This record gives sequence, C-alpha cells and structure tokens, in this order.
Amino acid sequence: MDVLELARWQFGITTVYHFLMVPLTIGLSVLVAGMQTAWVRTGDRRYYKMTKFWGKLLLVNFAMGVVTGIVQEFQFGMNWNAYSRFVGDVFGAPLAMEGLVAFFVESTFLGLWIFGWDRLSKRVHLACAWAFSLATVASAYFILAANSWMQHPVGVEFVDGKPTMRSIWAVLTNNTALAAIPHTIAGAFSVAAAFLVGVAAWHLWRKRKQDDEHRSVWRSSLRMGGWIGIVAFAVLAITGDTQGKLMFEQQPMKMASAEALCHTEKPASFSVIAIGDVSKQNCEDVKTFNVPALLSFLAHNDFSTEVQGVEDLVTQYQAKYGTNYPNDPALGELAGKPIDYTPNLPVTYWGFRMMIGFGAVSAGLGVLALWFTRRGRIPGTKWFPVVMLLGIATPFFGNSAGWIFTEMGRQPFVVAPNPSGVDGVWMFTAQAVSNLSTGEVWTSLIALTSLYAVLGVIEVVLMRKYVRGGVEGVLPPEKPKGPNDSDSDSEDALAFAY
Repeated sequence: MDVLELARWQFGITTVYHFLMVPLTIGLSVLVAGMQTAWVRTGDRRYYKMTKFWGKLLLVNFAMGVVTGIVQEFQFGMNWNAYSRFVGDVFGAPLAMEGLVAFFVESTFLGLWIFGWDRLSKRVHLACAWAFSLATVASAYFILAANSWMQHPVGVEFVDGKPTMRSIWAVLTNNTALAAIPHTIAGAFSVAAAFLVGVAAWHLWRKRKQDDEHRSVWRSSLRMGGWIGIVAFAVLAITGDTQGKLMFEQQPMKMASAEALCHTEKPASFSVIAIGDVSKQNCEDVKTFNVPALLSFLAHNDFSTEVQGVEDLVTQYQAKYGTNYPNDPALGELAGKPIDYTPNLPVTYWGFRMMIGFGAVSAGLGVLALWFTRRGRIPGTKWFPVVMLLGIATPFFGNSAGWIFTEMGRQPFVVAPNPSGVDGVWMFTAQAVSNLSTGEVWTSLIALTSLYAVLGVIEVVLMRKYVRGGVEGVLPPEKPKGPNDSDSDSEDALAFAY
C-alpha cells in the first residue's frame, strides 16, 4: 500500500468512527431538550425521569464524540497538507466558525446544563438545554457547508493557482449544503429514534411482569422514538430525492456509478438490485432487476430524459481534465500514469442501496414497535426486545453507508469540479496527500486505530452500565423531608448532578 492509500484508509477509519457518535449526539440532544420542555410545562415526573436517563447517555456519547473529533482537523496537516494549502483560504472559514461559534456555545451551555440543575431556575436551565442542542445542529451546518464546498465549489475565484474566497455567504448557502443539511439532521433523528426504541423496548419487556413505577418512562420513550423514526425516514426520502437531482447535475459520474449505469440510456431504468460483478465499467455479465424509466424521473422529474453512463462520462472527463496525471514527483507512483475517473463501483452501487435499505428497516421497526405497544399493550414475546435492540444498529449502518458513498463517489477528486463554476477549482486526491513515507503513515494509522478501539470499548462499557442501570441508576437520592417541607419543595430540591 502506498502513502495515498494509507492516508485515505486512516481518514476513512477515523471519520466513520467519529460519525457513529455525531448523529446520536445531534438527535438525542434535541430530544432531551424536548423531554425537559415537557417536564417544565406539565410538571409530569415521567418527563423528568426521561430527561435524566437519556441525558446521561447523551453526555457519555458527547464526550467520546469530542475526543474522536479533534483528530479529524489535525489530519489536514498530518496527511493532507497539500490539500490544506490549496483550499485553506476557503475551507478554513466554516471550520473556524464551527469551532468559535457552534462548539463554544455547545461547551458553555452544556456545562451550565450539567451543573445548573439545583442552581438555575427551571426556565433558565431549560434555555441552556435548547442552546446546547441547537448549537449541535449549527455545528453540523458549518461542517456540512465545508464538505459541500468540496463537492460543489462556489463563492471563489482562482488566484495564483488556488481558490480564494470571494463570498462566505455563497459558501454557506451552497445549494449542495442546503440539501445535505436537512438530510443529515433527519439521519441523526433516525439514529436517536432507534436508540430510544431499542433501549426502551428492552426495559419494558424486562419489567413486563412487575409493577414498575418507571414503566411510563419506557412506554413514552419507545413511542416517541417510533414516531420520530417514521417521520425522519419520510424527511430522508424527500431530501434524498433533492440531493439526487443535484448530484445528477453536479457530479453525474457519482450518480451513474450509484446505479452501475455503464451505458447512456434514454429513458434510464432504476436498478433495484444487480447480480454479477459491477466493478467493470462496461457491465459485462451483470444482470439487474430494473424499474423502467424511474432513473430518468429521479434525475430530471420526467420519464424520458437521457441519463449518461459511466463510459461516456469517462470520455468527457478525459477531454476536460486530462488522460494522465501530471508528471510531478510529488505524485509518486502515479506521476504521469493514466487517470481512472471511475469510482469504486461495488462500493458506490451497494453503498447507495445499503443507505436506503437500512433506513427503511429502521423506520419499519419503528412502525412495529408502535403497533405492539398500541393501547397500553406490553409485548411479552422474547423476540421483541432482541429485534429492537438489534435495530439500533440499522440507522448507524445507513448513515455510514451514505457517507462512504458520498465521499468515495467523487473520486478521483478530493475537490470535485463544479460544471458551471470557476475553471481550475478542483483537485485530484493524489495531489492532496502529504510528502510522507509509508512508515510514517502506517505508524499514525495503527496508533489512531488502536486508540479509537480503546475509546470504543470505553463507550460501550459506559453505555451498557447506564442502560442496564435504568432510571434508578441515574436518579439522585431524595433529601429527607422535614416536618415543614411540602412534596413540591422536596421535588424542586432534587439535585440533578452528573
């Protein structure tokens, strides 16, 4: 393996690992703020207990997300310094805004939320919860704006061989970003919803034969997760359609590879599933089950439009961006070699279907959970908690598959060219890597992967501990009630310390 391949593996491993924590933090933070809002408005102790239990798990996950996320930005200087020099004038702006604005607000108000339960008024404390949760969404917005610029560069001019910022507003309102943001946030709610359903279903089943005082907590959590999961999948479908239409315009090769559409078709059929080897761009010996003309509709909203295939697009890319890499020693073994404009077709084709499939399964499990708990029912079958616990993983897989498809589908570009943008504002991935030895990259790859594995074990252990402990494990002890204390005074005196 050469430096480029090792650097890509390292960034891929650390990014996918980090993104396991991100959607759960985003979705769960908003849901916890909603639970606390219900408690403040109604005074119902059920919502207080829900806030406490799910808030504890949120904090564990948030802490691990921060630790694993810090490494991401360091890698731009470690393994990708050529990329950083090329795009730094543009790419650094949204990243700085994420750190200085969103993450600062997150950290400040999260601290106030953690330590302010018995020090702040209920409404001020609730405002801290919403400030923290909305800051997590803002953080995602700035990160997605940066990533979307790599997918569709806008708001720049080409000066002295690199892009220079012309309009930060254009970067932040990039239509690629505006489509990606609701899609990603909906994916985060899907993750949080499945987490609620799985954990609550297990507790509900475990206490099914007992008169458990916390049963209402688990029923409410499960049904909240079920409904949110269904709505989130509907939003994912709508926003995914919008993203797909943009991709056909901005990165036609990515969408052609998502369909393993090797040859141009008019109208183009949507491939439901393929049998055979989709890795070859001429599609030899591949049989697909198709829905006629559906791909044309998904691309352009009509059933007769032509959709270009991989082979024709390769010819166009060669004519516009060259047939060979520059004869530059910095490119190593790729210097002067032919450029492969075809992404990894098995990854893009199956990744696209895994993204949709796992999302649909997650929503289906939400429907199942709602059905089996309708009208006060408590499922007594053993398979129910097992299926719901396993279902927690489905939106995680769907999110990861979607990101892998998005990032690998634009190869061989790290900054994909904008068909209607400024000439020269694009970069091959092979040109972006640092001038390092394979030994140096192997060292950091092994070290970071090992560290992340240890952190993963720690998170699983902590999550398992607090999940098994249930509400009882996180409720603070009640203070002894004096002769002059009322029940409401005792309730308000509960310390909610972590």
